[in-house]
Amino acid sequence: MSSSSPFRNVASEVLALRASSFGAEAAAYAEERPDYPDDAVLWALEPVSGRAPLRVLDLGAGTGKLTGVLLRHVTDVVAVEPDAAMLDQLRHRVPGVRAMAGSAEGIPLPDGSVDAILIGQALHWFDLDRAIPEMTRVLTPGGVLAGLWNLDDDQVPWVGRLKEVARSTVSFSRWRPESISLEGPDVLVVENARFPHGQRRTVESMAATIATHSHVLTLPADERAELTARVIDYLRSTPETAHGEFELPIVTVVIRALLH
Repeated sequence: MSSSSPFRNVASEVLALRASSFGAEAAAYAEERPDYPDDAVLWALEPVSGRAPLRVLDLGAGTGKLTGVLLRHVTDVVAVEPDAAMLDQLRHRVPGVRAMAGSAEGIPLPDGSVDAILIGQALHWFDLDRAIPEMTRVLTPGGVLAGLWNLDDDQVPWVGRLKEVARSTVSFSRWRPESISLEGPDVLVVENARFPHGQRRTVESMAATIATHSHVLTLPADERAELTARVIDYLRSTPETAHGEFELPIVTVVIRALLH
């Protein structure tokens, strides 16, 4: 396992199962997961923002949550995703974008073909020992590599309690995106930043969002149903969430690496 992985003590077969679990619920993932704030995306792209045309790869693009935000700011975007069901959702929801099958360890693009690679909610699943050289290969000199994560803001008391309620028997120990190492001989500097974000939810849609998390997707059906019922009971009994729509506070974490 990569020494850069935040899950160094997790068996590779467990990681592979979790990483590949999303396709079975691709439509729910597309419907329930949040997008990304514009200021986080613009910060990730800032070191190469003066290039014209700016060419950006959305790697591990999933159902296109990040792709759609990128297209508000960049005209030349290509999306690469390994899961066929997720890729189908991306093509349906972000029509017209150039989208292709591929992985971080085997990117179907020529050398030096993009100025920036952005990765939404997926960098932690990559085999970085193989993926970093491959990403470096397709980047132009001075290019940018950035990972973005939407994390529920558990500094808010009711959100912190929700995260505890939603833990399962297969949840990973808590980890921080900043623990992922992008250091290497081709990297000039690694920086990170945090951006406030949010998503309007109801009890039902919040439970549906949690049901798209990999640790829930890989549970046996009876445990998954019990966890969902527990989450719904908690949300219906909590003043901040019990009455119609509420705002889920999110922190978007960005790690940005600038290459030689």
